[in-house]
Amino acid sequence: MVAALGNSCTVRVNAPSVHSRQQASQRGALLRTSYGNRSGGCCCGSTPLSKLSVVGTVRSWRVLSATGRGCRVSVRASMDDVLQDELARPAIMINDISGRMGFAVGEATVEAGLTLLPVAFTKAGNEQTVACAGVDVECINPDDRVAALKELHKEHPNLVVVDFTVPSVVNEMASLYCKAGVPFVMGTTGGDREELTCEVLETNTYAVIAPQMGKQVVAFQAAMIFLADQFPGCFKGYKMEVVESHQSAKVDTSGTAKAIVASFQDMGVVGPNGRTFELEDIEKVRVAEESIGRMGVPEEHIPGHAYHTYKLTSPDGLVTFQFQHNVCGRSIYANGSVDAALFLYAKLKEGSMLNSL
Repeated sequence: MVAALGNSCTVRVNAPSVHSRQQASQRGALLRTSYGNRSGGCCCGSTPLSKLSVVGTVRSWRVLSATGRGCRVSVRASMDDVLQDELARPAIMINDISGRMGFAVGEATVEAGLTLLPVAFTKAGNEQTVACAGVDVECINPDDRVAALKELHKEHPNLVVVDFTVPSVVNEMASLYCKAGVPFVMGTTGGDREELTCEVLETNTYAVIAPQMGKQVVAFQAAMIFLADQFPGCFKGYKMEVVESHQSAKVDTSGTAKAIVASFQDMGVVGPNGRTFELEDIEKVRVAEESIGRMGVPEEHIPGHAYHTYKLTSPDGLVTFQFQHNVCGRSIYANGSVDAALFLYAKLKEGSMLNSL
């Protein structure tokens, strides 16, 4: 279907797999076109999709805007290159995209030029349509989730699931992905992590499992592990205080804080009471007033932040070390989650088994 407007035209191309102009143009795909002129003649040519711009979506059709050379333009599109090349990158399903973190990952997925699947799993009673970055995502709760996920995987062989649900269902969701044989990124904290890792290993499922998806924070964790390995006991006898502040919706203790604490334990720190530092010694701040006044969180970021402080004091009280990583918003985790999905899918295509990270 073509609507001619002077020297420009709007064309509709049956290419439901093309989800963004950026995605298509990055691949250098060509739109095969034939131009009819007023004298009835016809000339054919190839127009790079980079010269097209998405102007709207009609059901499974993508409406594109292009510059034509005549008033009458007929278009025949061959999308084989796009179809083949699209499998080189993952199609992302986000459970649960109706949550703030899941929604942020959805935005980052589209921004990265990847396919955001228009379906997601959610809890009973929360079925809805979520409009995320131009994609209407149906949040569903099928009776047989395993069968439904297997069917999705059949339709989208490049499927990778990114999970940001809630701690209470971490193992349930991981078990679902393992049973369906779908690679996944587990960004949700909590649950029985040992059981989670065991199931992934036993089922040979490709997965990235990490309590922290911010790459820069992960780098800090790696630095702490390095210090613990290279300088064990370097903070022997130092008393450590750990305070972490998050939005009130985060019910569990920060997984990142737990990981950092483990490294400091190997460096010889003790708890505030002079005995072994326990995970229960990590202080959680979930009250907005305290986060603002004590931790220095900007008021506008109370709904989404992660402020961590690790304070180490020498036995004589004369030396103090303080480590901090303060994050406002969710973009660092969203972008990191997309990178994790890309990393995981690359390993899947290589055929090298990545069980957990």
